[in-house]
Amino acid sequence: MSSPAEHAHLSEEGGSGSLVTVVIAFAANLLVAIAKTVVGIITGSASMIAEAFHSWADTGNEIFLLIGERRAGKEPDASHPLGYGRAGYVWAMFAAIGLFAVGSAVSVWHGIQSLGAPEEEGVSYTWAYLVLALSFVLEGFSFLQSVRQARRGAALSRVSALRYLGLTPNPMLRAVFAEDFAALIGIGIAAAALLAHQLTGNPLWDALGSILVGVLLGIVAIFLIARNSSFLTGEDASPLGMRTILGALLSHRDVERVSFLHTEWVGPDRIFVVAGVDLVGDLPEGELAAHLQAIEDDLERNPIVTRAVLTLPRPDDPTRLELQPLPDWYEADEEPSDRA
Repeated sequence: MSSPAEHAHLSEEGGSGSLVTVVIAFAANLLVAIAKTVVGIITGSASMIAEAFHSWADTGNEIFLLIGERRAGKEPDASHPLGYGRAGYVWAMFAAIGLFAVGSAVSVWHGIQSLGAPEEEGVSYTWAYLVLALSFVLEGFSFLQSVRQARRGAALSRVSALRYLGLTPNPMLRAVFAEDFAALIGIGIAAAALLAHQLTGNPLWDALGSILVGVLLGIVAIFLIARNSSFLTGEDASPLGMRTILGALLSHRDVERVSFLHTEWVGPDRIFVVAGVDLVGDLPEGELAAHLQAIEDDLERNPIVTRAVLTLPRPDDPTRLELQPLPDWYEADEEPSDRA
Protein backbone atom coordinates (compact mmCIF):
# COMPACT_ATOMS: atom_id res chain seq x y z
CA MET A 1 0.00 0.00 0.00
CA SER A 2 1.04 3.59 -0.51
CA SER A 3 2.40 5.53 2.42
CA PRO A 4 0.88 8.76 3.79
CA ALA A 5 4.03 10.57 2.74
CA GLU A 6 3.08 10.17 -0.92
CA HIS A 7 0.31 12.71 -0.44
CA ALA A 8 2.04 14.93 2.11
CA HIS A 9 2.23 17.70 -0.47
CA LEU A 10 -1.56 17.93 -0.50
CA SER A 11 -1.82 18.21 3.24
CA GLU A 12 1.15 20.58 3.43
CA GLU A 13 -0.66 23.28 1.51
CA GLY A 14 -3.66 23.20 3.83
CA GLY A 15 -3.91 23.84 7.57
CA SER A 16 -1.57 26.30 9.19
CA GLY A 17 0.41 26.95 5.99
CA SER A 18 -2.57 28.42 4.16
CA LEU A 19 -3.80 30.22 7.28
CA VAL A 20 -0.50 32.07 7.68
CA THR A 21 -0.49 32.98 3.98
CA VAL A 22 -4.03 34.38 4.14
CA VAL A 23 -3.41 36.32 7.39
CA ILE A 24 -0.28 37.93 5.95
CA ALA A 25 -2.19 38.86 2.79
CA PHE A 26 -5.04 40.35 4.85
CA ALA A 27 -2.72 42.53 6.92
CA ALA A 28 -0.82 43.75 3.86
CA ASN A 29 -3.97 44.51 1.87
CA LEU A 30 -5.62 46.38 4.74
CA LEU A 31 -2.63 48.70 5.21
CA VAL A 32 -2.31 49.23 1.47
CA ALA A 33 -6.05 49.90 1.01
CA ILE A 34 -6.07 52.62 3.69
CA ALA A 35 -2.98 54.32 2.26
CA LYS A 36 -4.24 54.20 -1.34
CA THR A 37 -7.64 55.56 -0.37
CA VAL A 38 -6.18 58.57 1.47
CA VAL A 39 -3.76 59.43 -1.33
CA GLY A 40 -6.38 58.75 -4.02
CA ILE A 41 -8.70 61.29 -2.40
CA ILE A 42 -5.88 63.83 -2.04
CA THR A 43 -4.63 63.53 -5.63
CA GLY A 44 -7.89 62.67 -7.39
CA SER A 45 -5.97 60.18 -9.51
CA ALA A 46 -8.29 57.73 -11.28
CA SER A 47 -5.71 54.97 -11.39
CA MET A 48 -4.94 55.47 -7.69
CA ILE A 49 -8.66 55.28 -6.86
CA ALA A 50 -8.85 52.09 -8.94
CA GLU A 51 -5.94 50.66 -6.97
CA ALA A 52 -7.76 51.57 -3.74
CA PHE A 53 -10.85 49.67 -4.94
CA HIS A 54 -8.54 46.79 -5.82
CA SER A 55 -6.97 46.69 -2.36
CA TRP A 56 -10.30 46.98 -0.53
CA ALA A 57 -11.65 44.13 -2.66
CA ASP A 58 -8.59 42.02 -1.80
CA THR A 59 -8.99 42.84 1.89
CA GLY A 60 -12.61 41.72 1.88
CA ASN A 61 -11.64 38.63 -0.05
CA GLU A 62 -9.14 37.60 2.63
CA ILE A 63 -11.99 37.66 5.16
CA PHE A 64 -13.97 35.30 2.92
CA LEU A 65 -10.92 33.06 2.60
CA LEU A 66 -10.39 33.00 6.38
CA ILE A 67 -14.02 31.99 6.90
CA GLY A 68 -13.64 29.31 4.23
CA GLU A 69 -10.43 28.02 5.81
CA ARG A 70 -12.15 27.67 9.18
CA ARG A 71 -15.31 26.00 7.89
CA ALA A 72 -13.48 23.64 5.55
CA GLY A 73 -11.47 22.34 8.50
CA LYS A 74 -14.48 20.92 10.33
CA GLU A 75 -14.38 17.18 10.82
CA PRO A 76 -16.91 14.88 9.08
CA ASP A 77 -20.11 14.16 10.97
CA ALA A 78 -23.39 12.33 10.42
CA SER A 79 -24.83 15.07 8.20
CA HIS A 80 -21.59 15.52 6.22
CA PRO A 81 -19.85 12.13 6.06
CA LEU A 82 -17.34 13.45 3.51
CA GLY A 83 -16.55 16.48 5.64
CA TYR A 84 -16.96 20.20 5.05
CA GLY A 85 -14.02 20.70 2.72
CA ARG A 86 -16.11 22.06 -0.15
CA ALA A 87 -17.04 25.05 2.04
CA GLY A 88 -13.57 26.36 1.21
CA TYR A 89 -14.47 26.46 -2.50
CA VAL A 90 -17.79 28.19 -1.76
CA TRP A 91 -16.16 31.01 0.20
CA ALA A 92 -13.31 31.27 -2.31
CA MET A 93 -16.00 31.64 -4.99
CA PHE A 94 -17.54 34.52 -3.00
CA ALA A 95 -14.10 36.11 -2.86
CA ALA A 96 -13.59 35.75 -6.62
CA ILE A 97 -17.01 37.23 -7.37
CA GLY A 98 -16.25 40.10 -5.00
CA LEU A 99 -12.98 40.74 -6.79
CA PHE A 100 -14.85 40.87 -10.10
CA ALA A 101 -17.69 43.11 -8.86
CA VAL A 102 -15.76 45.50 -6.60
CA GLY A 103 -12.25 45.40 -7.96
CA SER A 104 -12.84 44.96 -11.68
CA ALA A 105 -16.24 46.45 -12.49
CA VAL A 106 -15.86 49.51 -10.25
CA SER A 107 -12.34 50.24 -11.54
CA VAL A 108 -13.46 50.05 -15.17
CA TRP A 109 -16.54 52.17 -14.45
CA HIS A 110 -14.47 54.78 -12.59
CA GLY A 111 -11.92 54.89 -15.42
CA ILE A 112 -14.65 55.44 -18.02
CA GLN A 113 -16.17 58.18 -15.86
CA SER A 114 -12.76 59.86 -15.67
CA LEU A 115 -12.06 59.86 -19.42
CA GLY A 116 -13.52 63.32 -19.86
CA ALA A 117 -12.42 64.75 -16.53
CA PRO A 118 -10.66 68.14 -16.65
CA GLU A 119 -7.02 68.46 -15.66
CA GLU A 120 -6.55 69.46 -12.01
CA GLU A 121 -3.96 72.16 -11.43
CA GLY A 122 -1.31 72.09 -8.75
CA VAL A 123 -1.76 68.48 -7.74
CA SER A 124 1.39 66.80 -6.43
CA TYR A 125 1.82 63.10 -7.09
CA THR A 126 4.73 62.64 -4.70
CA TRP A 127 2.54 60.96 -2.10
CA ALA A 128 1.00 58.75 -4.75
CA TYR A 129 4.40 57.44 -5.80
CA LEU A 130 5.42 56.88 -2.18
CA VAL A 131 2.24 54.93 -1.45
CA LEU A 132 2.68 52.83 -4.59
CA ALA A 133 6.26 52.03 -3.55
CA LEU A 134 5.10 51.07 -0.05
CA SER A 135 2.29 49.00 -1.53
CA PHE A 136 4.74 47.18 -3.77
CA VAL A 137 6.86 46.22 -0.76
CA LEU A 138 3.89 45.01 1.32
CA GLU A 139 2.22 43.17 -1.55
CA GLY A 140 5.58 41.72 -2.52
CA PHE A 141 6.07 40.34 0.99
CA SER A 142 2.65 38.68 0.90
CA PHE A 143 3.32 37.40 -2.64
CA LEU A 144 6.63 35.84 -1.61
CA GLN A 145 4.89 33.97 1.21
CA SER A 146 2.45 32.42 -1.27
CA VAL A 147 5.31 31.63 -3.66
CA ARG A 148 7.21 29.81 -0.89
CA GLN A 149 4.16 27.73 -0.06
CA ALA A 150 3.53 26.99 -3.74
CA ARG A 151 7.12 25.90 -4.29
CA ARG A 152 6.96 23.49 -1.35
CA GLY A 153 3.83 21.88 -2.75
CA ALA A 154 5.18 21.89 -6.31
CA ALA A 155 8.38 20.10 -5.28
CA LEU A 156 6.41 17.33 -3.56
CA SER A 157 3.92 17.17 -6.46
CA ARG A 158 6.74 16.93 -9.02
CA VAL A 159 5.43 19.82 -11.15
CA SER A 160 6.38 23.44 -11.74
CA ALA A 161 5.08 26.04 -9.29
CA LEU A 162 2.82 27.68 -11.89
CA ARG A 163 1.26 24.37 -12.93
CA TYR A 164 0.85 23.46 -9.28
CA LEU A 165 -1.13 26.65 -8.66
CA GLY A 166 -3.52 25.59 -11.41
CA LEU A 167 -3.80 22.00 -10.19
CA THR A 168 -3.84 22.50 -6.43
CA PRO A 169 -7.15 21.79 -4.66
CA ASN A 170 -6.27 24.52 -2.14
CA PRO A 171 -8.41 27.56 -3.08
CA MET A 172 -6.81 29.76 -0.41
CA LEU A 173 -3.29 29.50 -1.78
CA ARG A 174 -4.42 29.98 -5.39
CA ALA A 175 -6.50 33.05 -4.50
CA VAL A 176 -3.77 34.77 -2.48
CA PHE A 177 -1.14 34.10 -5.15
CA ALA A 178 -3.35 35.31 -8.01
CA GLU A 179 -4.55 38.42 -6.16
CA ASP A 180 -1.06 39.42 -5.02
CA PHE A 181 0.37 38.81 -8.49
CA ALA A 182 -2.38 40.99 -9.98
CA ALA A 183 -1.75 43.61 -7.30
CA LEU A 184 1.93 43.90 -8.21
CA ILE A 185 1.09 44.28 -11.91
CA GLY A 186 -1.66 46.76 -11.03
CA ILE A 187 0.79 48.87 -9.06
CA GLY A 188 3.05 48.97 -12.11
CA ILE A 189 0.12 50.03 -14.31
CA ALA A 190 -0.92 52.74 -11.85
CA ALA A 191 2.64 54.09 -11.60
CA ALA A 192 3.00 54.18 -15.39
CA ALA A 193 -0.38 55.93 -15.76
CA LEU A 194 0.55 58.54 -13.15
CA LEU A 195 3.88 59.19 -14.81
CA ALA A 196 2.29 59.54 -18.25
CA HIS A 197 -0.26 61.93 -16.77
CA GLN A 198 2.47 64.05 -15.21
CA LEU A 199 4.66 64.15 -18.31
CA THR A 200 1.86 64.91 -20.80
CA GLY A 201 -0.59 66.77 -18.59
CA ASN A 202 -3.32 64.64 -20.15
CA PRO A 203 -5.66 62.94 -17.60
CA LEU A 204 -6.60 60.41 -20.28
CA TRP A 205 -3.60 58.29 -19.25
CA ASP A 206 -4.77 58.15 -15.66
CA ALA A 207 -8.25 57.05 -16.74
CA LEU A 208 -6.79 54.39 -19.03
CA GLY A 209 -4.71 53.13 -16.10
CA SER A 210 -7.88 52.66 -14.07
CA ILE A 211 -9.54 50.74 -16.92
CA LEU A 212 -6.49 48.50 -17.41
CA VAL A 213 -6.38 47.68 -13.69
CA GLY A 214 -10.06 46.75 -13.87
CA VAL A 215 -9.53 44.50 -16.89
CA LEU A 216 -6.60 42.80 -15.17
CA LEU A 217 -8.72 42.08 -12.09
CA GLY A 218 -11.53 40.79 -14.27
CA ILE A 219 -9.20 38.24 -15.90
CA VAL A 220 -7.92 37.06 -12.52
CA ALA A 221 -11.45 36.85 -11.09
CA ILE A 222 -12.72 34.79 -14.05
CA PHE A 223 -9.80 32.37 -13.66
CA LEU A 224 -10.52 31.94 -9.92
CA ILE A 225 -14.26 31.53 -10.51
CA ALA A 226 -13.61 28.84 -13.14
CA ARG A 227 -11.24 26.85 -10.92
CA ASN A 228 -13.52 26.99 -7.85
CA SER A 229 -16.48 26.03 -9.99
CA SER A 230 -14.58 22.99 -11.26
CA PHE A 231 -13.81 21.77 -7.75
CA LEU A 232 -17.36 22.42 -6.56
CA THR A 233 -18.74 20.27 -9.38
CA GLY A 234 -16.39 17.37 -8.65
CA GLU A 235 -12.90 17.64 -10.16
CA ASP A 236 -10.91 14.42 -10.00
CA ALA A 237 -7.46 14.01 -8.49
CA SER A 238 -4.32 14.94 -10.38
CA PRO A 239 -2.74 12.35 -12.69
CA LEU A 240 -0.15 11.63 -9.99
CA GLY A 241 -2.87 11.21 -7.36
CA MET A 242 -4.92 8.91 -9.61
CA ARG A 243 -1.84 6.86 -10.45
CA THR A 244 -0.83 6.57 -6.80
CA ILE A 245 -4.26 5.35 -5.70
CA LEU A 246 -4.51 2.92 -8.62
CA GLY A 247 -1.00 1.67 -7.84
CA ALA A 248 -1.98 1.14 -4.21
CA LEU A 249 -5.00 -0.93 -5.25
CA LEU A 250 -3.11 -2.98 -7.83
CA SER A 251 -0.34 -3.78 -5.34
CA HIS A 252 -2.75 -4.88 -2.63
CA ARG A 253 -2.43 -8.59 -1.86
CA ASP A 254 -6.22 -9.17 -2.04
CA VAL A 255 -6.86 -7.35 -5.37
CA GLU A 256 -6.62 -9.25 -8.65
CA ARG A 257 -7.71 -6.39 -10.96
CA VAL A 258 -9.26 -2.95 -10.89
CA SER A 259 -12.12 -2.38 -13.32
CA PHE A 260 -13.18 1.14 -12.34
CA LEU A 261 -11.68 4.07 -10.46
CA HIS A 262 -13.21 7.43 -9.65
CA THR A 263 -11.59 10.08 -7.44
CA GLU A 264 -13.09 13.39 -6.46
CA TRP A 265 -11.80 16.31 -4.43
CA VAL A 266 -14.18 17.04 -1.55
CA GLY A 267 -11.87 19.58 0.07
CA PRO A 268 -8.38 21.09 -0.09
CA ASP A 269 -6.77 17.88 1.19
CA ARG A 270 -9.60 15.36 1.02
CA ILE A 271 -10.33 12.83 -1.71
CA PHE A 272 -13.36 10.58 -2.11
CA VAL A 273 -12.50 7.29 -3.85
CA VAL A 274 -14.89 4.89 -5.58
CA ALA A 275 -13.44 1.78 -7.23
CA GLY A 276 -14.52 -1.54 -8.70
CA VAL A 277 -12.13 -4.36 -7.76
CA ASP A 278 -12.02 -8.09 -8.42
CA LEU A 279 -10.63 -9.97 -5.44
CA VAL A 280 -8.08 -12.77 -5.50
CA GLY A 281 -9.57 -16.27 -5.33
CA ASP A 282 -13.20 -17.35 -5.15
CA LEU A 283 -14.29 -16.15 -1.73
CA PRO A 284 -17.60 -17.10 -0.16
CA GLU A 285 -20.18 -14.33 -0.24
CA GLY A 286 -19.93 -13.87 3.52
CA GLU A 287 -16.22 -13.03 3.29
CA LEU A 288 -16.41 -10.62 0.35
CA ALA A 289 -17.77 -7.70 2.36
CA ALA A 290 -15.12 -8.16 5.05
CA HIS A 291 -12.30 -8.20 2.48
CA LEU A 292 -13.64 -5.12 0.68
CA GLN A 293 -13.93 -3.31 3.99
CA ALA A 294 -10.35 -4.21 4.86
CA ILE A 295 -9.09 -2.75 1.57
CA GLU A 296 -11.17 0.41 2.13
CA ASP A 297 -9.62 0.73 5.58
CA ASP A 298 -6.14 0.40 4.08
CA LEU A 299 -6.87 3.18 1.57
CA GLU A 300 -8.31 5.44 4.26
CA ARG A 301 -5.10 5.20 6.28
CA ASN A 302 -3.76 7.70 3.76
CA PRO A 303 -4.54 11.06 5.43
CA ILE A 304 -6.09 12.61 2.32
CA VAL A 305 -8.49 9.75 1.49
CA THR A 306 -11.50 10.84 3.50
CA ARG A 307 -13.65 7.95 2.28
CA ALA A 308 -13.15 4.92 0.03
CA VAL A 309 -16.02 2.82 -1.35
CA LEU A 310 -15.21 -0.41 -3.19
CA THR A 311 -17.57 -2.59 -5.20
CA LEU A 312 -17.27 -5.79 -7.19
CA PRO A 313 -17.32 -5.57 -11.01
CA ARG A 314 -20.06 -7.18 -13.07
CA PRO A 315 -19.28 -10.79 -14.02
CA ASP A 316 -19.29 -9.85 -17.73
CA ASP A 317 -17.04 -6.79 -17.29
CA PRO A 318 -13.54 -7.56 -18.67
CA THR A 319 -12.12 -4.07 -17.95
CA ARG A 320 -8.66 -4.10 -16.40
CA LEU A 321 -7.09 -0.75 -15.49
CA GLU A 322 -3.32 -0.49 -15.77
CA LEU A 323 -0.84 2.14 -14.63
CA GLN A 324 -0.27 4.68 -17.40
CA PRO A 325 2.75 6.97 -17.84
CA LEU A 326 2.43 10.39 -16.28
CA PRO A 327 2.20 13.46 -18.55
CA ASP A 328 5.51 14.90 -19.70
CA TRP A 329 5.16 17.93 -17.44
CA TYR A 330 5.78 15.79 -14.36
CA GLU A 331 9.36 15.62 -13.18
CA ALA A 332 11.05 12.22 -13.21
CA ASP A 333 10.68 10.21 -10.04
CA GLU A 334 10.26 6.64 -8.89
CA GLU A 335 7.03 4.79 -9.62
CA PRO A 336 4.30 4.91 -6.95
CA SER A 337 4.55 1.12 -6.55
CA ASP A 338 8.26 1.51 -5.73
CA ARG A 339 7.38 3.74 -2.81
CA ALA A 340 4.89 1.33 -1.26
